[in-house]
Amino acid sequence: MTQLLTKARTAPHPANRRSLLVCVALAVAVVVFGVLALGTGSIAVAPLDVVRTLLGNGSRITNFAVLDLRLPRVLIALAVGAALGMSGAVFQSLSRNPLGSPDIIGFNYGATTGGLLIILLFGGGTLAVSGGALAGGLVTALAVYLLAWQRGVRGSRLVLVGIGVSAILQAVNFYLIVNAQLADVARATVWLTGSLNNLGWTQFWPLAIALVALIPLLLAGARRLDMLEMGDDAAAALGVPVERSRVYLLVVGTAACAIATAASGPIAFVSLTAPQLAKRLTRAAGAGILPAAWMGALLVLAADFVAQRIAGSSTLPVGVATAALGGAYLGWLLWRRR
Repeated sequence: MTQLLTKARTAPHPANRRSLLVCVALAVAVVVFGVLALGTGSIAVAPLDVVRTLLGNGSRITNFAVLDLRLPRVLIALAVGAALGMSGAVFQSLSRNPLGSPDIIGFNYGATTGGLLIILLFGGGTLAVSGGALAGGLVTALAVYLLAWQRGVRGSRLVLVGIGVSAILQAVNFYLIVNAQLADVARATVWLTGSLNNLGWTQFWPLAIALVALIPLLLAGARRLDMLEMGDDAAAALGVPVERSRVYLLVVGTAACAIATAASGPIAFVSLTAPQLAKRLTRAAGAGILPAAWMGALLVLAADFVAQRIAGSSTLPVGVATAALGGAYLGWLLWRRR
């Protein structure tokens, strides 16, 4: 009996094994799509040549096509998707609601408003827009939290207040665009759609540094997040400082959403769909931050690949593709909940 109990304690939980297998499968899919995206375009490169180029054995043409032209875009797509997926997992777990993603509860719109203010009022560059988006997202998160406070913050109240704030911010964004100069409007409209066009290594490195700093912070809060899903009373009984943990997770989750928005503009519905799709694959309890990150990376990379191929000679922003996918998924989700 003692030996059986010892084996039960040391054996990995089936849900954990499944989550690990899902992460590995998603990582393999990301690699396959990445190689396909790096080799497809006006300068076609065979998959084996893409791998050789990445390993440092490419020709001058393949180095230009793969390393200089396409690799930054692919890496930015992966980083943005991972950040949005993790952010969505945090907020859906905090609100205990599959609709509680940054797209729905206003944090994405807050980051958008911050970036638009820098573009339209101050004519700021990429770094300034990134700072504005981060500040806008954090201010919106604080406002939603304070407005939703009523002897604590409940998930349903957070979602409802966030929907109201997002509607106000959308009106502010439209007002800013209508009253802006035509040249600034053109730049802002491309950014608002969510686009990876014309992004390179200059935009990738700040995003990568911010994401590397945020991932340990998000994973550090994952255990508390799983306990908060059981309810405030149960989490408090287990020794979790409920409101302090909620504020911490709110800040790091908003920061993940904001850095993604700062890099590429607001890419719609990824933070809504990625955590839910990952949960359906893992069938595990808890937030599932890492599976959501891999799923988000795969969704943005695949959506960008499709968007580049269906537009013909023109370049379709990735936000258009994710909005079409996410809109269909949102309708299905609402139908299922009804």
